Amino acid sequence: MYPADFALSTPDKSAVVVADTGQRQTYRELTEGANRLARLLREAGLRPGDHYAVFAENHLRYFELVWAGLNSGLYVTPVNSHLTAAEAAHLVNDSGAKVVLTTSAMAEVAEQLVPLTPGVTRRLMLDGTGEHHESYEQAVSAFPPEPLEDEVRGTFMLYSSGTTGRPKGIRFPLPGHPARAGDRELLPSGTALLGLDEDTVYLSPAPLYHAAPLRVSALVHCTGGTVVVLRRFDAEQALAAIEEHRVTSSQWVPTMFVRMLKLPGEVRDRHDLSSMRIAVHAAAPCPVEVKRRMIEWWGPILREYYSGTENIGTTVLSSEEWLAHPGSVGRPQGTVIHICAEDGTELPAGSVGTVYFATPDITVAYHNDPERTAALSHPQHPDWRTIGDIGHLDEDGYLYLSDRRDFTIIAGGVNIYPREIEDVLVVHDEVADVAVFGVPHPELGEQVQAVVQPVRWSDAGNGLAERLLAHCRTRLAPFKWPRSIDFVRELPRQDNGKLYKTALRESYRARSRQPRRESFR
Repeated sequence: MYPADFALSTPDKSAVVVADTGQRQTYRELTEGANRLARLLREAGLRPGDHYAVFAENHLRYFELVWAGLNSGLYVTPVNSHLTAAEAAHLVNDSGAKVVLTTSAMAEVAEQLVPLTPGVTRRLMLDGTGEHHESYEQAVSAFPPEPLEDEVRGTFMLYSSGTTGRPKGIRFPLPGHPARAGDRELLPSGTALLGLDEDTVYLSPAPLYHAAPLRVSALVHCTGGTVVVLRRFDAEQALAAIEEHRVTSSQWVPTMFVRMLKLPGEVRDRHDLSSMRIAVHAAAPCPVEVKRRMIEWWGPILREYYSGTENIGTTVLSSEEWLAHPGSVGRPQGTVIHICAEDGTELPAGSVGTVYFATPDITVAYHNDPERTAALSHPQHPDWRTIGDIGHLDEDGYLYLSDRRDFTIIAGGVNIYPREIEDVLVVHDEVADVAVFGVPHPELGEQVQAVVQPVRWSDAGNGLAERLLAHCRTRLAPFKWPRSIDFVRELPRQDNGKLYKTALRESYRARSRQPRRESFR
């Protein structure tokens, strides 16, 4: 189906609800708004294959900004609303966006963006104007609400999170079919994974500029359901939204689980969550103990998938499967996984190596970056592709992830995977978040460094560090223990659940400090 179909059959049904304000946009309003904008973009000179950017917070009208491009053969590039002007300019310029759509909430950075993005020909602002931005509402009101006569499906060009380098534009070919012909390119298997139908009330607690929340929300609009949006994640507010809006499906990242689990018991227990049928999580590995506690709390409604914005392959597993294979991220769907050594040799079950998906039918490239595009593929099997994760398969074909290849610590010739150490530390009652990485050591090559965000900053210090080391000593082999623990007020984790560890690690490496054993600050 297609949102315009529901604008005819259920025009007054809510397509979008903003949880904390109660604002609603109906299917008629969504469709007519998208049609007006599609006509404006066409008049502005954009043709199928051209690009425009959406630089906005979680806004009631975010989806009409998106559906305009999906209806008219354009590439839509969402821009992270937390970026600086220089960072946002990279995405706008690299994508070749001709139009930027923004909001008054983003006005300061949007104006700073102007001299940095000379290729942009038109700039529109919701809820206000700026020196270089015209009123979005006034501009689109000049166009009729009927669809373009030649609607053709567009798609997203999303950028990677930049956790291991500068964000990369992930470009797929345009679908090349009429806009109403299908939704298969939005998120493979997404409809079945989340059980989407006309009765779905889907909670999106994450920013809409990220791949999964945006793609899944668009799928909800293709099935006639309602998308409930949190303007920003708050653990208690998320639980309240489930109760108030009778949410049936939701999607989370593990850090959200951690924060909800660390709410006082009386807060967690006061909300009725019985409407939820499916709670999906992805984007980052979930610590085993965190997932176990979530299943105990919410019941066996959790479903996990592992994939990437590149859509080169997907694994899925249910709560029941996870309980039989704790720590797994599932089995591949419609493809085969190959685990390979650094030289490309395929490894047997139980051996740790780079995770490749056999995906002969996928065409994907990193925009303007042929070298990185080539690195997606296996050196001997071009149809095997990887996004750089390391893991192993068990005898039943379930995948277990170790870490990103770029973050593996090699100490004295032994591979140490930071994720295992992070999973142990993050479940400690006094830890809000943690990053583990390698820092230089003159004899071993690298040693394990932990940087902890404590639940209470007043606890930071040697006493907490000693308690955390004692916690590690009962759960990890000695060679995995952190040799240094530092404390920060907040770690650079974005609201997509991914930890931006590269810059943090590089700042430590730049210090070239002498190794310290159990020295804390």
